[in-house]
Amino acid sequence: MSPLATDDDDDYPGVPGGQDGGYYRGDSQAANDDEGGHSDSTEGHDEDDEIYEGEYQGIPRDGSGKAVDGLAGVGSPTGRDGQNFRDMAQFEGERRKDQEELAQQYESILQECGHGKFQWTLYFVLGLALMADGVEIFVVGFVLPSAEKDMCLSEESKGMLGLIVYLGMMVGAFVWGGLADRIGRRQSLLICLSINSVFSFFSSFVQGYSTFLFCRLLSGVGIGGSIPIVFSYYSEFLAQEKRGEHLSWLCMFWMIGGIYASAMAWAIIPHYGWSFQMGSAYQFHSWRVFVLVCAFPSVAAIASLTTMPESPRFYLENGKHDEGWMILKQVHDTNMRAKGHPEKVFSVTTIKTVKQMDELVDMGGDISTLRRYKLKLTSLFQQVNAVELNLFIFLLCFSTSYYGLTVWFPDMIKYIQKQEYASRTKVFTKERVEHVTFNFTLENQVHRQGQYFNDKFINLKMKSMVFEDSVFEECYFEDITSSRSFFRNCTFIATLFYNTDLFQNRIINSKLINSTFLHNKEGCLLDFTDDNNAYMIYFVSFLGTLAVLPGNIVSALLMDKIGRLRMLAGSSVISCVSCFFLSFGSTESGMIALLCLFGGISIASWNALDVLTVELYPSDKRTTAFGFLNALCKLAAVLGISIFQSFVGITKAVPILFAAGALAAGSFLALKLPETRGQVLQ
Repeated sequence: MSPLATDDDDDYPGVPGGQDGGYYRGDSQAANDDEGGHSDSTEGHDEDDEIYEGEYQGIPRDGSGKAVDGLAGVGSPTGRDGQNFRDMAQFEGERRKDQEELAQQYESILQECGHGKFQWTLYFVLGLALMADGVEIFVVGFVLPSAEKDMCLSEESKGMLGLIVYLGMMVGAFVWGGLADRIGRRQSLLICLSINSVFSFFSSFVQGYSTFLFCRLLSGVGIGGSIPIVFSYYSEFLAQEKRGEHLSWLCMFWMIGGIYASAMAWAIIPHYGWSFQMGSAYQFHSWRVFVLVCAFPSVAAIASLTTMPESPRFYLENGKHDEGWMILKQVHDTNMRAKGHPEKVFSVTTIKTVKQMDELVDMGGDISTLRRYKLKLTSLFQQVNAVELNLFIFLLCFSTSYYGLTVWFPDMIKYIQKQEYASRTKVFTKERVEHVTFNFTLENQVHRQGQYFNDKFINLKMKSMVFEDSVFEECYFEDITSSRSFFRNCTFIATLFYNTDLFQNRIINSKLINSTFLHNKEGCLLDFTDDNNAYMIYFVSFLGTLAVLPGNIVSALLMDKIGRLRMLAGSSVISCVSCFFLSFGSTESGMIALLCLFGGISIASWNALDVLTVELYPSDKRTTAFGFLNALCKLAAVLGISIFQSFVGITKAVPILFAAGALAAGSFLALKLPETRGQVLQ
């Protein structure tokens, strides 16, 4: 009889040889008795003695006297004469049966381990990794207004920089999701976080646009694996009744990452004094300090993760039973000590073995390497093809609408701000100014057909200044810094420009007669016209991220009570209805309120989707499927951002109708997905 004292004991009999591929205490003892010897673990005991409860007896490896059923002839002469490959359908059937038995036993083991200190420690460690993902989404959007001037970016370059992170995360989700099912959750997460932190660090120092773009791409590739790995990793330490709730609580860290990025941008980027430069070749402005600070959550996650073990479920699915047992015992003992019950002993001594896919492709030297890898790749694509079409379409609909709207909101706020700023522009016509010295900031003015004679413009900033069809005669410009300021169709006669940036693209279609430029300012200068607007964008992002807090709390409290599908479909329907209120957002404050409303409602759908995806797929395919679906989300994000941005300042009707229609279709498809509440983790 199995030492695991549960109501399901009959499902896991401890009869020697009774479970194919599973080694129980009776197996080891019988083998030792037949050989007339004793193992170290049983030395000093008589046959009828009670073995100490919780003492692990070890699991015999291949070649210990028990052949794997159906594989005895593989690779042997007899096996080659008969057949090189065992029947794939039979193998998969036996493997699924083993996995189902392991799933039931694993759930019982987690119940015995309890939920306590170990899970909460892992919660905060994995939360840092999820926080790093949240930070990554916001970094480029916050630095783009400064970086575009620092690197002289064109509109096409700015657009590519804004999308490159999503493209990198799309690749990373697929790659790291698949790898985590092969080499382990912990190891894959450490690798992807290391790549993210290294290239985030490099991106804060590189000067050229191409190298910055490359670093942000690889940074996105690294962090792309965090979501599929983190949720799969954490779910494999959670018992059935705690899973939905605690996975939803874990989503809080994505919100914390957004708040962290907004607060750091608000505190750092507008402080242009936090910078230094080495000539005109190397500049390190405050936005680069912000990029550096945003790498801290990833670094902290790496340091914390090194103290945590691998997922025991991964070990058990891959035949490493000793390692899996030791980790489960660690979970049990940690929780029992924290609860004041150190005397409680981990009673499990044997765990079901699952046949390995590698047994199918390890067939000896007569099988070509190409054919072996072909079989492995075929298995990988079978994992991807198992994803339901309904889930595919739902993700496309929901992700396109969500990411499109979350980018459309800030762009609309910027557009409203620009419209308001333009409405305050002062216009001067046919003015004549002589022998005047300007040494103060000139801002938001338009001067047409003016005449300026022997005037001096010294040590000042020009913000959004436009001079059209004007004449400057014997004027002197010294130490001028300009932003969005232009001279169009003007005439300069005997005028000197010293240490200014008023050249090339600042002076358009103008005549220069006996005029001289000396010591022009070199390099790209920061755009300082939007200092206040920058604060507003950071504040808006902060509010929008904070607004998801109620949705996170509600979804966490109700996820295990009403089920994943009701949460997913209900949140999608309410998000769809909220889209129709967007037509009333004609002011800045109105758009901010609608942004917070939409974010707070839609977050429940994301939480339900994360929990559903984790529970929908078996352990050996979980991160592969999750990574594929997350990559699909990022592809939809690129599509949604491109569509919605094209309508900023043109019309509201198209984005609203598009988002509402996509969310309505997604809500309908969500009801066709299977409910996973109350099921063991397959």
